Amino acid sequence: MTPVILLAAEKESAEVTDWAARIGWVVGLGLFVALVYWLMREGWKWRSTLQGDLPELPSAPDAPGPVKLSLSGRYHGSTSAGQWLDRIVAHGLGTRSRVELTLTNAGLDVVRPGANDFFVPVAALREARLDKGIAGKVLTEGGLLVVTWEHGDKLIDSGFRSDHAAEHNEWVETLNDMINKTETEGAR
Repeated sequence: MTPVILLAAEKESAEVTDWAARIGWVVGLGLFVALVYWLMREGWKWRSTLQGDLPELPSAPDAPGPVKLSLSGRYHGSTSAGQWLDRIVAHGLGTRSRVELTLTNAGLDVVRPGANDFFVPVAALREARLDKGIAGKVLTEGGLLVVTWEHGDKLIDSGFRSDHAAEHNEWVETLNDMINKTETEGAR
């Protein structure tokens, strides 16, 4: 028997990348992502058009009275009352932002840097509660202050999160006391 000697195979160079195909895939993927973002933007604009019957948001009165409570935190959006996934985007209500909430005897002043400010008169307030979610934002149980208010003929839930979540309970109690007091006085 003759011994078999294996010699090392000759080194081969790595396969050459097909740059034209790779560039084609990258460009195609980029166009697909751009199309998806464009469709999302068009959907947002269409939702705003469908909600066009919502009246303009009121602005704060010149002399709202003494401050009862104030809060600094985040505004997470507004939805149709009781439907936490039906986001309202008309008049900028769908835009998330920082928020400064101020509660006075006149109502709730919502100041949002970089977005439309609005005011909820005390007569339009319906309920305040702690919840865990609103369109696009889900937190732990009770992590979100939700204020229900009436605008035009529509009930709206607006979600806020304080920088200090311990403030939420005081807000719920104070708002609901104001709402009950207003309803009692209105019944007379």
